[in-house]
Amino acid sequence: MELFDGIVGLTFTDSLQRVFRVSGTLFNSAWHIPALFIGDSVKRNQPADSPALLAKLSGLDRFLPVWILIAMVAGLLLGKFVPGIQGSLNSIKIGGTSLPIAGGLLLMMYPVLAKVRYEDMSAVTGDRKLLWSSLLLNWVIGPALMFALAWIFLPHQPELRTGLIVIGLARCIAMVLIWNELACGDREAAALLVAINSVFQILAYALLGTLYLRILPGWLGLNVQDVSFSTLDITRAVLIFLGLPLVAGFLTRRIGLRAKGENWYQTRFIPRISPLALYGLLFTITILFALQGRAIAHDPISVVTIAVPLLIYFTIMWTLSFALGAWIGLKYAKSATLAFTAAGNNFELAIAVSIGVWGVSSGQALTGVIGPLIEVPALVGLVYASLWLRKRFAQIS
Repeated sequence: MELFDGIVGLTFTDSLQRVFRVSGTLFNSAWHIPALFIGDSVKRNQPADSPALLAKLSGLDRFLPVWILIAMVAGLLLGKFVPGIQGSLNSIKIGGTSLPIAGGLLLMMYPVLAKVRYEDMSAVTGDRKLLWSSLLLNWVIGPALMFALAWIFLPHQPELRTGLIVIGLARCIAMVLIWNELACGDREAAALLVAINSVFQILAYALLGTLYLRILPGWLGLNVQDVSFSTLDITRAVLIFLGLPLVAGFLTRRIGLRAKGENWYQTRFIPRISPLALYGLLFTITILFALQGRAIAHDPISVVTIAVPLLIYFTIMWTLSFALGAWIGLKYAKSATLAFTAAGNNFELAIAVSIGVWGVSSGQALTGVIGPLIEVPALVGLVYASLWLRKRFAQIS
């Protein structure tokens, strides 16, 4: 709870320092936990608490909170000393988004999607219980839960509320592979579920966005006149910022495996392109804080209002998924995979959609950027909870 004590009344810089201090404490105590964009996977038989994990982390991965904090500060300074930056960024646009920002977003998504094992997607049908449970949790329960939490905690903050709902619709396809490895989950099942979620987002994201942002609130009598968007805008953003890198990632993997083989692709190529995702994220954060710094400095409490429902969401989804896995008879490894694929979210896609539909200066985009700062420490804790539960899972199941 240290994160939330004394936030009210602090300056924005003080609030960031408080968030970073708590995140840093969690990362130091869980020094072996990789962050968003690690290139190498952990060996399957390696103990989760082995020092060998540290050797697999680059400085980029190990100090993710530091880089995010630096990007935020750099953005604030850029906005203060370069007041004409917004006009420069908007001089050339693609899909309604400035070209430099679009480039950063595409760079952020491509390495993640180049790692997905598309060739193995059909194998998941061999475990119908896992498949249908994952679809239920990821595409029915998860979005509905985030919708409920967004309206409960942010009923009068439409931009932040919408940003949370957008996050709830973006299912995790990157960090989940790392959390799954460290929790000793089923590597093959995780790869297959990630592949399915990647493709499913292309097909369903815009429709679900319309359902949860317009149709369902209307049925419930909730006021949505303060949220302006179109299904076409969301579709275009998804096709540009997920569709293009998805096609590029698929072709890269297909060509790379045929030309060089899987060993070269996984051990040489993927580690080289993985840092590009972090560079794209940090560039996007820098620009966003350059444009929003003044507004954020006047309202640091927004960090807390975003953090609380996210923490509740991660906890409920992880707990519910583990319980469901045990109830339907899955062993620990697949239950852990089910839990982490359901609890995590694709903040890269949420940021891209928010910027593409509402703009880089929107509260929706801010929510997407704050999200990873909350998710990473939260999922670190859930990895430890999983490893503790692993010893007792045989009796529970």
